[in-house]
Amino acid sequence: MSQELAQQISKKSKSSFYYAFNLLPAPKREAMTAVYAFCRETDDIADEGNEPEEVKVNQLTKWRFEFEKAIESESNYPLLNTVGKAIKQFNIPVTHFFELIKGVEMDLSIDRYETFEDLKLYCYRVASTVGLICIEIFGYKHKTAIKFAENLGLALQLTNIIRDVSKDAKKGRIYLPLEDLKRFNYSEEELFAGVYNNNFIKMMEFQTARAKKYFDLATENLNVDDKKAMFAARAMQHIYYRILEKIIKKNYDIFSEKIKVSSFEKIGISVGVWAKYSFMYK
Repeated sequence: MSQELAQQISKKSKSSFYYAFNLLPAPKREAMTAVYAFCRETDDIADEGNEPEEVKVNQLTKWRFEFEKAIESESNYPLLNTVGKAIKQFNIPVTHFFELIKGVEMDLSIDRYETFEDLKLYCYRVASTVGLICIEIFGYKHKTAIKFAENLGLALQLTNIIRDVSKDAKKGRIYLPLEDLKRFNYSEEELFAGVYNNNFIKMMEFQTARAKKYFDLATENLNVDDKKAMFAARAMQHIYYRILEKIIKKNYDIFSEKIKVSSFEKIGISVGVWAKYSFMYK
C-alpha cells in the first residue's frame, strides 16, 4: 500500500523527475518513486497550505521524528517505512535525507539570500542531496559521480529559481542573491512589480551563465563508465537544460508566461537518453 501511495504522489506531480526514472528496472524505479514521494511530501509541508509558520515547523519536526523511527524500527507513516527499506536496500547515507529536511526548514525562516554562497547552501540541501541519494540507487563505479550529483543538483535548482522568479515573487520570496540585484541595479520593488527591462535581462543572463557552469561541471565529472547507470540523471539534465534554452529564447521574459517543457518533450528526452546509453554503453 505504501508503495502504491508513493507511486500516486510521483505520478500526480508529472515532474521531470517522474519521467526520467520511469524507465529504470523495477527495484530501482520503486526506490526512486519512494524517494521522490519523500522529497515531495517534505517540501509540501513547508510550501503548501496557509498554516502559521510555527505549525509547519512542528509538522516538519514530527516528520523528521517519524523518519528516524522508520530507519530504526517502524514509523506510523507507511511512506516513510518504504523509504526506510530503500535506504537499507541501496545503502543510502541517511545524512542526505536530514540535510534535505534542513533545506526545507530554511524556507520556513528565510525569504532572501544576501550572497550566492548563502543561496548555494540552500541549493545543496534541497537539490544536491537528492542527486546524492539517487546515485546510490543508480549505482556507480567512480567517486567522481558524487561531484556529478552535487553539481547537477545545483544546476537544476538554479534553473528552477530562474524559471520561478515571478511565481516566488508573488509569495514575497526572492531566491536571486540580493548582491546580484545590486550588481545590475534592479530593485526588489521592481521584481515584485514584474518590471521587465534591460537591467533585468542582464541580471538573468548572469544567472543563466551560472547555471550553465554547474551543468558543465556535472558533465565533466561524469566518468564514461558511469554514463549508462546515470541515464535517468542525464535525462533530468537535458530536460532542465531545455528549460534554460526556452528562457533564453524568450529573452528572459519570465513574467508574461510560465516557461516549461511539455510532458511530450519530457518523455521524448527521457526515452532518447535511455536509448542512446543503452546501445552506446552495452
